[in-house]
Amino acid sequence: MQLIPCPWCGPREESEFHYGGQADVAYPDDPAALTDEQWAQFVFFRDNPKGPFAERWFHSAGCRTWFRAVRDTRTYAFLPGSPA
Repeated sequence: MQLIPCPWCGPREESEFHYGGQADVAYPDDPAALTDEQWAQFVFFRDNPKGPFAERWFHSAGCRTWFRAVRDTRTYAFLPGSPA
């Protein structure tokens, strides 16, 4: 079982969390003006780097707070000092 470092509760088992996807994805300024293809790009297409990757996590079985963490996609390890 992997431990995920919650900024408020400390390290907890991964079963307490829900993955929220890539962090720092900006919502479109004018969503009504987007074409179907642009909406598909916004909703479904995300970066898939090999290495450090900023993600959103929800501590659903703990403090029920969303936070941002950086995880290495090669090792699945959460990097220390990930900003919340």
